[in-house]
Amino acid sequence: MRYALALFATGLSGGVCADEAENAFVEANILGIFYHELGHALIDVMQMPVFGQEEDAADVASILLIDHLFEPESALEMAYDVANGFWAEAVVNAGEPVAYWGVHGPDEQRFYNTVCIFYGGDPETRDDFAEDMELPEERAEYCVEEYELAADSWGAVFDELAEGGESMLFSAEDASTMTAQIISGEVAALNADFGFPSVIEVFAAPCGEANAFYDPSDQTITMCEEFEDHLRVLYRALGN
Repeated sequence: MRYALALFATGLSGGVCADEAENAFVEANILGIFYHELGHALIDVMQMPVFGQEEDAADVASILLIDHLFEPESALEMAYDVANGFWAEAVVNAGEPVAYWGVHGPDEQRFYNTVCIFYGGDPETRDDFAEDMELPEERAEYCVEEYELAADSWGAVFDELAEGGESMLFSAEDASTMTAQIISGEVAALNADFGFPSVIEVFAAPCGEANAFYDPSDQTITMCEEFEDHLRVLYRALGN
């Protein structure tokens, strides 16, 4: 277990430290998005069966990795920010038709799924989290079971990765950006914790859109640099 990188507290290389809470939100969501794409990569390279939407499985992998990898206080702070990232997407897109035909669930549902699973991992100490996030009691009563089911499924995968294997590789078009620094540090940390069945390459680069994706054709994860600015828009949409 480890603490978050906390780039927001130390300032980025050669840059001026912006508002700490905003940078913490950006950092947590960059990591949450990266873990989501890593979930897709693991499903592919480990040939995992997926019963249901793969996007939902990747969301579950993301919040479980936050719970699994970080010390409780840091995991809690990240869970607030990652869940609120989904809520902010809903706020920004209010008035737009919901793409029920899409592979991702509605942002509000992804918010409550994330809150429920994280709360279910330790309901005795996370009851304030559930209350702050206004998790309905009708859902909260099932969250321990949801967490246990998710942990049984993904936990076996994490245990297998802990046995060792190949390392992830990282490269960036501009190593000085916030995204590149966060992902570079996280790839190094994951390589210390896990080994993968095959090499997964991770890139931080401009994509022309605020996005991130896993490409199974060459087993690569791309983290788009444009996501940082988009996340700052989301943070401000929450009224911060």
